[in-house]
Amino acid sequence: MMQDLVPVRIAVLTVSDTRNADTDGSGSWLAAAIEGSGHELAGRKIVADEEANIRAAVRAWTQDPEVDVVITTGGTGLTGRDVTPEAVEPLFDKVIQGFAIVFHDVSFQSVGLSTIQSRACAGVANGTFVFCLPGSAGAVRDGWEKVISPQLDVRTRPCNLVQIMPRLGER
Repeated sequence: MMQDLVPVRIAVLTVSDTRNADTDGSGSWLAAAIEGSGHELAGRKIVADEEANIRAAVRAWTQDPEVDVVITTGGTGLTGRDVTPEAVEPLFDKVIQGFAIVFHDVSFQSVGLSTIQSRACAGVANGTFVFCLPGSAGAVRDGWEKVISPQLDVRTRPCNLVQIMPRLGER
């Protein structure tokens, strides 16, 4: 007998100096995809490319027991204003190294060698999964559809991230 989807509560943070609620295509697509997959959109916010703002938003969600996962879009590139990894990685209790590897493999299939311009990363912070995706629509779509969504589906075998969520706070 097939197990049912276990809804996960996911917050979306768009990191951009130029996007707003009307022009945030990647964030809007991701929010719709989350809900369309049967998960719950636990929050959505847009912040400028400033380390303190990014870190504060992610920290608040990782401290909220009503949020299981945080996904950021934007700020993972190589330019001076791209500071999402610098803002978020200090919050990680554990880095999910495999995420960057798999994301780049998937991204390579879409954009070729341009994938090296992304510093996509992921980790666990205060018992909450955090995924940092580039801001482009294609990268967000690839990251969600081909990497994150399958791992947030309890039906994915042989294993998935939902199965270990209750144990993330173990010491």
